[in-house]
Amino acid sequence: MRAAPHPRQAERLEALHRYEILDTAREAEFDEIVALAATICGTSISVVNLIDEDRQWFKAEVGLGVRETPLETSICSHVILSDDFVEITDTHADPRTQDNPLCMADGGLRFYAGALLKSPEGLPIGTLCVLHDAPHELNDFQKGALRTLARQVMRELDLRVALRDQMILRREMDHRVKNSLQSVASLIHLYRARASEESFEAFDAVERKVNAISLLHEQLHEASDLQTVQIGVFLPRVLDLLQGSAPENVKIRGDIATLDLNSSDASSLGMIVSEFVANSIKHGFADGRPGDIEISLQREKDGHVTLRAMDNGAGNAAGPRHNSAVEGLGQRLVDAAASQLGGTLERNASPKGYEIKLVFLSR
Repeated sequence: MRAAPHPRQAERLEALHRYEILDTAREAEFDEIVALAATICGTSISVVNLIDEDRQWFKAEVGLGVRETPLETSICSHVILSDDFVEITDTHADPRTQDNPLCMADGGLRFYAGALLKSPEGLPIGTLCVLHDAPHELNDFQKGALRTLARQVMRELDLRVALRDQMILRREMDHRVKNSLQSVASLIHLYRARASEESFEAFDAVERKVNAISLLHEQLHEASDLQTVQIGVFLPRVLDLLQGSAPENVKIRGDIATLDLNSSDASSLGMIVSEFVANSIKHGFADGRPGDIEISLQREKDGHVTLRAMDNGAGNAAGPRHNSAVEGLGQRLVDAAASQLGGTLERNASPKGYEIKLVFLSR
């Protein structure tokens, strides 16, 4: 006979659907659990069974060969109305199963044992069960193992919900941070338009920093480890951004190794590269000459990381690369970022162009 609905059926179904597990593909995590349960309990069938409104659906099964059956033939729909663990040693002798077609047929199901799968609110969403074609009885060890494996199923399901909720929260945080950064960038543009010419470079430096932070935030958001940045992805994005605002006569090229650096080191490198490119465009190619800016980042055999930034612009032929306290802001920002990295910074200007070399040990 078909079981009565659970007393808290609406809440129970809501809890089940929150897991978003129904009608998903088979997965090794669950297949391994049912295989282990059948082996431990000495049965031919084991199932991770989820009780929906009008059907029972099997996330994993061994020995059954189907993925769902109607509730009319469901033993588990009776079990979710009972205690946390149910054992029916002979289905022909139990009123819940003695008229079940799956039990009464020749070679049908004669034994059942199931441990409830319960949501954190205590609502039963299904069972981890074992079945056999002959009367059977589990010992205490087997019963305990089945309960333990049922808890493992729920830990896996609850973990997935927690990770999904975390991703939703991260996306919301990402949206808000992006809006905040865009607001800051808009304010910078607004105040820059009203500022004196002497302040332009200061506003430009702040704008570059905001852009780098935005890219760094995006990279961190995409990463599984929120403390680690794939520098081989982050720096090329910085270079693409800088190329978009560079004059047509200047090409920016990068040779960036595939490295994982902490977010602080990545931020400092983004600052140094941004300031070098801005400095090169302003002073190395001020006369409109065509040329290249090349950025290289490599890990050395001794474990140190070397950043080289070069241009083939005016070099020292045009004099110092900065000529006032305000215009020296970029250099001071680069010095500060190099200090944060604990690195050694060298500058070299020649008729062939301008170059900086930074060597540091990644942390």
